[in-house]
Amino acid sequence: MSDKVKKPLFRDIDASEDIDDLESTEIESLCMSCGNDGVTKLLLTKIPLFHEVVLMSFSCPHCHYSDSEIQPGGPIQDEGVRYTLKACKIEDLNRLMVKGDTAHVRIPHLDFEIPPNTQKGKVSTVESILRQAVDDIEKEQPARKLLHPDLAEKLDSFVLHLKKCLNLVEPFVIELDDPSGNSFVENKLAPDYDPNLSVVNYTRSFEQDQFLGLSAPAPEDVEDVEEGASEVFSFQTNCCLCHSPTETRMKTLDVPHFKEVIIMASVCDYCGYKSNEVKSGAGMSATGIRLALHITDITDLSRDILKSETCSLEIPELQLELQAGTLGGQFTTVEGILARIKEQLSTSHPFVVGDSSDSDSKMKIFNEDLQLVIDGKRLNVHFILDDPAGNSYIQNTNAPDDDPELTVENYERNFQQNEELGLNDMKTENY
Repeated sequence: MSDKVKKPLFRDIDASEDIDDLESTEIESLCMSCGNDGVTKLLLTKIPLFHEVVLMSFSCPHCHYSDSEIQPGGPIQDEGVRYTLKACKIEDLNRLMVKGDTAHVRIPHLDFEIPPNTQKGKVSTVESILRQAVDDIEKEQPARKLLHPDLAEKLDSFVLHLKKCLNLVEPFVIELDDPSGNSFVENKLAPDYDPNLSVVNYTRSFEQDQFLGLSAPAPEDVEDVEEGASEVFSFQTNCCLCHSPTETRMKTLDVPHFKEVIIMASVCDYCGYKSNEVKSGAGMSATGIRLALHITDITDLSRDILKSETCSLEIPELQLELQAGTLGGQFTTVEGILARIKEQLSTSHPFVVGDSSDSDSKMKIFNEDLQLVIDGKRLNVHFILDDPAGNSYIQNTNAPDDDPELTVENYERNFQQNEELGLNDMKTENY
């Protein structure tokens, strides 16, 4: 019997381990520069607080041409992801950034963007992304100054602005938007909330599914839903995990003492994957809503909740904050959404569980505390939903009377909340 220790396919990179000892695969490949044979190395690994990736590096011993790229090691994610980073200090420029092929990078105030599929996927830093852009522009400037002097002059001015960002002359905002969900910007404060980094998961549009090669149904393929709210409607789609044909079902539901919602669910008969999504069927409310449930009894975990995709979630006693967009729309129970949070932590953060986890780490302790709440062994915590769109709900078990453990507060949205909801140019009475 071999004494060789069996190791996982996707291994965590350990700082104490020599990179040459990692199991890379070498493939003889054609050099696109000189036409001779070079070598492509493949390394399957995990990025901390992200997921599995495949690193590819090519080098040619004849002309010394080299190239590298990154590909996701898993499937397209259930939702797209948008990272918005406000860079204020040098540490922000040094954040790890995983930019997938399908990702779109923007610096809004400069009208600067890197469209999807114009660069190979790469693992780098925010600084490296900007410096590469500067180098690419400056490389062609001598030819531009001869052929298109006006354009070259404008690009010289633009490069100066990019260099100001690199030197942090003033704070700037950079966005990374990937409909495949396979891009990433490092949170330096994980698992705590990072005030300079916004992460929003969103449901892809029909056009984005088409762009990714997913066979989403055309809007006109959805069955007519005007015949009755009690009927379940269905349309054909493909499983986002294994891409096998499956069926998505849709039903309108009137939540007691709340409003009408639309529930969509699908189950794949081939791989067993399940998904569900909830949308408000009554449009946006005129005011935001803040719901605070004081969990004092294990039965409180069974309360129905509706968390819309514009709703944030907070449990102060656990220092847990989920930004709007995280987990998407959910119609479940308090226990159900806490279990979903724990599941996502275990899936998205490779150091939370398993042999690679640190038993004394902050993330590990948080994970254990969250499980105590799920099991009903830790009570006297506050479960808070804050939805500026007013489309979230926590069940009042004493309805229609007041519930002493549930506080409901309606509030006027501020300018920033209206801006995030796309309501800048709309009047409240027109919602």
